[in-house]
Amino acid sequence: MSTTNIGSAAALHNLLKRRALLIGAANAFDLAMHFLLPVVLVRFLAPEAFGQYRLLWLAIMTVAMLVPLNMPHVLNFFLPRADAATKRLHVHMTLLYLLCAGLLGSLAIGPWNPLLPSNMHSLTEYGALLPVLVVLSTVTLLLDMLPMIEERVNWQAGMTIALTLLRTLALGGAAWLTGDLRMVLWLLLALMLLKFLLLLVYVAKCHGLAGPWFKRPVFLDQFRHAVPLGLSAAIYSLRGQADQWIAASLFALGNFAAFSIAGVLGPMVTLFRLSISPIFLPSMSRLQSTGDLAGMVELNNKANVMVATLVYPLLVFSFVFAEEIITLIYTQAYVAAAPVMRIYAISLVVFVVELSSIMLLLREGVFSMRLNLALLLFSVAVSWIGAQQFGLAGAALGSTAALYADRFRTLRRIASTTGIPLRHLQDWQILGRLLLISALAGTLAWAITGGYFGVARISLRLIAGGMIMAIVYGALWMLSNWHAARWPLLAAITQNTISDKE
Repeated sequence: MSTTNIGSAAALHNLLKRRALLIGAANAFDLAMHFLLPVVLVRFLAPEAFGQYRLLWLAIMTVAMLVPLNMPHVLNFFLPRADAATKRLHVHMTLLYLLCAGLLGSLAIGPWNPLLPSNMHSLTEYGALLPVLVVLSTVTLLLDMLPMIEERVNWQAGMTIALTLLRTLALGGAAWLTGDLRMVLWLLLALMLLKFLLLLVYVAKCHGLAGPWFKRPVFLDQFRHAVPLGLSAAIYSLRGQADQWIAASLFALGNFAAFSIAGVLGPMVTLFRLSISPIFLPSMSRLQSTGDLAGMVELNNKANVMVATLVYPLLVFSFVFAEEIITLIYTQAYVAAAPVMRIYAISLVVFVVELSSIMLLLREGVFSMRLNLALLLFSVAVSWIGAQQFGLAGAALGSTAALYADRFRTLRRIASTTGIPLRHLQDWQILGRLLLISALAGTLAWAITGGYFGVARISLRLIAGGMIMAIVYGALWMLSNWHAARWPLLAAITQNTISDKE
């Protein structure tokens, strides 16, 4: 490789890192607000009303995950290689598709659907609010992806921060002033309308609203590309939501609210992934289009290591201090969520290894769909039996087992398709090292906090534990980077683990 190419690659990597940090800062703020809003709602809404809110949001997010069929996400494939007119056409068609898909999705959550849990009937008192929110949530998904796909990172970050702040202040303020869920939902509707208006403004400014808005051959090309992975993603989303629907079916609204609170770790990790992985995806797409599969995989490795560096210590901290976190943030009334949070933390260790972007670029949608369908059935069965046998915590077992099986089978498929050995598909030694130092830091923080702050207030225990873990993790992380060659035992353990899997 020439000096010029090396310099260009380094400059590209630095640019991607800066963009990832900017989006990461915006999504970190969004994450903080996602934590803050339930803190307010649990204190000013009755437990049943809060359970209704969580169930309503589960319905909205389930539809928003199922019906898009990957049409917005597949723009990562089409837009980087298209001219201006073709870009505009793809954006217009995606917008129209999401509108129609949202309308169809809103029909699926009506009281006439016998597959919905009986708790859903309690939401009929809010009339048309739920279906309208479903439609708007589905359409505005495009605003959460399009600016980043087009590498307008500053616009995406600013929009994310502004809308998140407005949502938190409006909904939290309504709960504080009125204690009425209906008022909270009306304000949520107003915010969704504002987001839809911003989407139209963005499309008009960056692409224009002039026709054509639809061309059948172009739409079918995008649709055929999107649907296999879209169906796979829809089934995968059902896998992730199935345990919550099982909890909503088997337990009272208050218990379901506790279960859904424990799942807050999933969105947290997803936000970190969305802050980093999509920044790398356009470059991965260009590398794949030139046949550089090794370069594509290398960028995916870098993205996953960046995510793991931030996420692994947070997962360990959530595992060892689960009761304290739940009690402090959501009050003692929801402490039943702690065992569920621990199970989710274990599952999210492997969730950090993001492979969907590679499967998208390799057009492996059919394989992903078959795999996810099999794992959905497996997940539902395990969660249903687990909930019957072990209560709330058992309902989370299905998604955890399915996630590990998914990653193992998908990695083997990518290795077979690309010809790259499984041991080279990810930086397994670095990921293992990050997990190990996170576990060491978390164990030490838990032991010291229990020994010296056991009778202290919960907030003090969490602050002390967090500071200890941050210091220890930071020190171990620096040592692991500076002296990796002096850790032969860790390297051997990691290498043996990978060899066993192969």
